[in-house]
Amino acid sequence: MKKLLLVEDNESILKGLTYSLEQEKFEVDVSKNVHNAKKNLDSNEYDLIILDIMLPDGNGFELCKYIKEQKDTPIIILTAKDEEQDVVQGFNLGADDYVIKPFRTRELISRINNILRRYNKEASKLQTGNIVIDVDASRVYINNEEVVFTALEYRILLLLFYNMGKTVTRDNILDKIWDIAGNYVNDNTLTVYIKRIRAKLGENDVIKTIKGIGYRVDKV
Repeated sequence: MKKLLLVEDNESILKGLTYSLEQEKFEVDVSKNVHNAKKNLDSNEYDLIILDIMLPDGNGFELCKYIKEQKDTPIIILTAKDEEQDVVQGFNLGADDYVIKPFRTRELISRINNILRRYNKEASKLQTGNIVIDVDASRVYINNEEVVFTALEYRILLLLFYNMGKTVTRDNILDKIWDIAGNYVNDNTLTVYIKRIRAKLGENDVIKTIKGIGYRVDKV
């Protein structure tokens, strides 16, 4: 299920759009101001953000800039500001689309799906630092040279990369992976596999151990 953040202070738009998005099987978080939006952004990862410009405690353009400086989450600006200079400013700040109120809900949902499809296609390659995972080819490249991982090593590394910036617990990793013979991987075996992965990454090791919890890969 795709998770969206809707930043909007108009109650009727909030209720109507949230309902329509949830009917389309989106998970929706709501923020009515900049302060709350930043709190949501600090504690959650979103697949897409719908952002109003005129908010009670700040400017949506500034929030758009704030978001794009930290992460590559797609943003749709949804606003009554229809001047050309506003539209241009929105795109210059990195917005992926600019929708003017009043809007047609079905059209907005279509735009959301188009953007998500585009981002998912681009995500066929995951990268941090000098490490690139070609998801389509199931290959890992370090400094443009292919490094061969076993099937299980690759699945663990891919899981960490898909959750980049988030701590993945050891229990979560164990729940997600099975060895190629279909046997459950225990906690001690997981430790061994993490060590093997790190050895192959060498000086490019980007896996951080979160003591007592799990592992995290950050965007470099």
